[in-house]
Amino acid sequence: MPVAAWCLLVLLGGAVLSVVYHTLKTGISPLPSSRRAREVMLSEIPNGFSGRIVEAGSGWGSLAVPMARRFPEAAVIGYELSSVPLFCSRLRRLGRCANLRLRRADFLAVSLADADLVVCYLFPGAMRALDAKLRRELRPGARVISNTFALPGWTPVRTHRLPDIFATPIYIYEFTVQSIS
Repeated sequence: MPVAAWCLLVLLGGAVLSVVYHTLKTGISPLPSSRRAREVMLSEIPNGFSGRIVEAGSGWGSLAVPMARRFPEAAVIGYELSSVPLFCSRLRRLGRCANLRLRRADFLAVSLADADLVVCYLFPGAMRALDAKLRRELRPGARVISNTFALPGWTPVRTHRLPDIFATPIYIYEFTVQSIS
């Protein structure tokens, strides 16, 4: 086998191992939102939105990049720990989306106090951890949009069911003292 093929094989193997390592470490795999889920999530953001949007676990950039394009007045920041998906999302953003920042960071370790909107597609364990963080840091009126998994103890203001085989839910929350139990 030629040296170039071996190098490519080693590079691909390293990328896969990196994704697997971060998935096992965080309990969150970088799974992109479906096209339908993205459309519903984006439709829940008011036209002309100009606040701060945080994507907790931005993965491959399949939501962060379209959000930044659709809402150029908003400041969009995506947090992702896994290097390979983060690198791919940075490639998707190249030369576009001046309002998008992609950071290699644990969203549980950064402040979300200035977020007007938090979007996420996280597994139940991560949703429990995010729940505690949001209760501590979000200000009243901030919104949360979650793909598939609910925030435990929160009452959504709306739930969309996608017309797919799983009837995938998209939860819309508004943070108030009454929205959580």
